[in-house]
Amino acid sequence: MDSLRASGSTANGVGLLGDRSVAVVHEWFSAAGGSEKVFLAIADLIPHARRFALWQESDARRTDLHESWLARTPLRRNKVIALPLMPLAWRTLPRQRFDVVVSSSHAFAHTVRFGASEQTRYLSYVHSPARYVWSPEYDARGRGSVLAVPRQILKHVDRRLSSHVSSYAANSAEVRDRIKSYWRRDATVIHPPVDVAFFSDAPASERAQPRDYLLGVGRWIAYKNFPLMIEIASQAKVPLILAGSGPDEESLRRVASRSGVAVRFEVHPTRERLRELYWGARALLYPAHEDFGIVPVEAMACETPVIGLDRGGLRETVISDETGLLLPSLDPAEYAAAVARVDQLPRALIGTRAWAFGRKEFDQRMSDWIAESAA
Repeated sequence: MDSLRASGSTANGVGLLGDRSVAVVHEWFSAAGGSEKVFLAIADLIPHARRFALWQESDARRTDLHESWLARTPLRRNKVIALPLMPLAWRTLPRQRFDVVVSSSHAFAHTVRFGASEQTRYLSYVHSPARYVWSPEYDARGRGSVLAVPRQILKHVDRRLSSHVSSYAANSAEVRDRIKSYWRRDATVIHPPVDVAFFSDAPASERAQPRDYLLGVGRWIAYKNFPLMIEIASQAKVPLILAGSGPDEESLRRVASRSGVAVRFEVHPTRERLRELYWGARALLYPAHEDFGIVPVEAMACETPVIGLDRGGLRETVISDETGLLLPSLDPAEYAAAVARVDQLPRALIGTRAWAFGRKEFDQRMSDWIAESAA
């Protein structure tokens, strides 16, 4: 394969797939999500591609992003209710033809189809098959007996409407195995891009901060286990900072008020502030079964060890007893005991590990996969 073409450029300056019409699509678009960052990184490799999403959140408006008809309905405000209509929305986009369509999927974007051309190559980068449909044990949004029948219907629809996909890529070996199990398809593993350069390149003032607190980062929703982080900090008797935002903020503040440990909330921190928090943390707490987990890599770029659950994507990013400590359960006592051990880990090695998941590595592997799959 032409190495220049694989890296996203050619001798005459044309980008990846520059001689072909391309669409890149994503589920719904919000400002801060990790999947959105991956979508934009893919789009950067194919700058001439048209961009589509079901809808955009109000805080993330982009003029270059075309929305589906769902964006003009109240359903955009409730993803769970909109879920059954998403496959239909992906099949009723403008009836134009593209040579290649690349989807960034964590629900049903991989089922997208433009027109009826059999010549179009459909490629799908999967963050995870819809967790609330296929893996409700990981995501409370899909639990409950009332959803049992809709889940079975959506599984059938999901598998049937994706038979036209030419090639899959997964953001981790964990997700690759789910694709194999749920959709009976193979996938290439391409880890998401992490801005390691930004987080590792901290001012001297950030690097010099005392590492005197534990840190939790992410969207405040159930499966991230933020209440457990508060309990861990309480048992370890170490202050905790929770950085992020989400629907569970009020309940988390109530739990924190009863915890007996100092808990500070940093709502919507800037990237610069988040980097500062990483550099000042004794350890990042991450007791969640994550598909990949960009946050732990960001923390490691700041030489901050990770104390997390020994499942999912953390097994691919964190080297236990070297760049963090991975634990087999969600017992807060085990995590509290790990806090006392984490200071023994070599900080320089932690920082070096993060570079395996940088943007350069992603761009090269993604370009190779797209070029080969679209040939």
